[in-house]
Amino acid sequence: MTKQSVVVPEVAVAMPPNSAPLFPYPPPRAAPGVAVRKKYLQAQMELGTGLINGLVESMRASSPTHAKETAGVDEEHAAWMVKHPSALSKFEQVVAASKGKQIVVFLDYDGTLSPIVDDPDAAYMSDTMRQAVRSVAKHFPTAIVSGRCCDKVFEFVKLAELYYAGSHGMDIKGPAKASRHTKAAKAKRVLFQPASQFLPMIEQVHESLIEKTNCVPGAKVENNKFCVSVHFRCVDEKSWSTLADIVKSVLKDYPKLKLTQGRKVLEVRPTIKWDKGKALEFLLESLGFADCTNVLPVYIGDDRTDEDAFKVLRKRGQGIGILVSKYPKETSASYSLQEPAEVMEFLLRLVEWERLSKARPKW
Repeated sequence: MTKQSVVVPEVAVAMPPNSAPLFPYPPPRAAPGVAVRKKYLQAQMELGTGLINGLVESMRASSPTHAKETAGVDEEHAAWMVKHPSALSKFEQVVAASKGKQIVVFLDYDGTLSPIVDDPDAAYMSDTMRQAVRSVAKHFPTAIVSGRCCDKVFEFVKLAELYYAGSHGMDIKGPAKASRHTKAAKAKRVLFQPASQFLPMIEQVHESLIEKTNCVPGAKVENNKFCVSVHFRCVDEKSWSTLADIVKSVLKDYPKLKLTQGRKVLEVRPTIKWDKGKALEFLLESLGFADCTNVLPVYIGDDRTDEDAFKVLRKRGQGIGILVSKYPKETSASYSLQEPAEVMEFLLRLVEWERLSKARPKW
């Protein structure tokens, strides 16, 4: 009997009895009889098909090309913008929320600081964007929160004065270079890796996926240290179900790993309760803002994995979530920006506003 070990977000599937869940739940009171077991096996087969179909639909929904096809109704976009107005057009409203508070900036990387490109290894940020982020970090504690591993995202950003939370927050490092923000904390470098025990398992899955996805043209497997990313940006849509089936088959032997999905990527991650939202909370605590009311976290991201951080801000009742998207999508963010160019404009306006402001207390 095959154990089900894959969980796909936003796809409602009833787990069959005797399957291996990610989190404990009460087991069935008695073992099923032969007739019941036969029905169960049939249901399990249908479940596998349902998961693949649901995963493919989820992959399709995250595709920018499909978003263009389904999001073209002006009325829908206008209604969405009312709920999630531009952070640029509402800039004064955004900064007004920071009165008497210290702004802390959190930034996703892919799709936020750099454009989404076919080759993940070529997702370079522009020099002007780098300068904008450097300027922000001079005025506010600033962190990059990415699905990429810390070392890889640092190679792209190349700013030693930032905090980095790689692998969806499972690898957190503080600034390697002292700044006026870190001096108060004696330039102590934060280091937190809550999923270290999963490293050998992640490496095994990485090697297996590289071998087994060779048959899918365009598929690219990336080792992000505490998670494995399977990019399907260059995979023909007709092959998506094949790719999903391969990833699912590899994971069936690893019940301690789960499958999640982002923008044009399938991601294999440990089942621990840790995500970008938890990383945000950890960094705020490390900066001395745990349970404080005089802080305003500003989180900017474009992916569904950033929703964990947006939800934390809503739950805290303080902070500003900004979704980067040209198309309407369900989100817990309060504001929106269309693309990385608007993100850069917002960051530069934030820096200029800080320079001109004389009312806010120093950090």
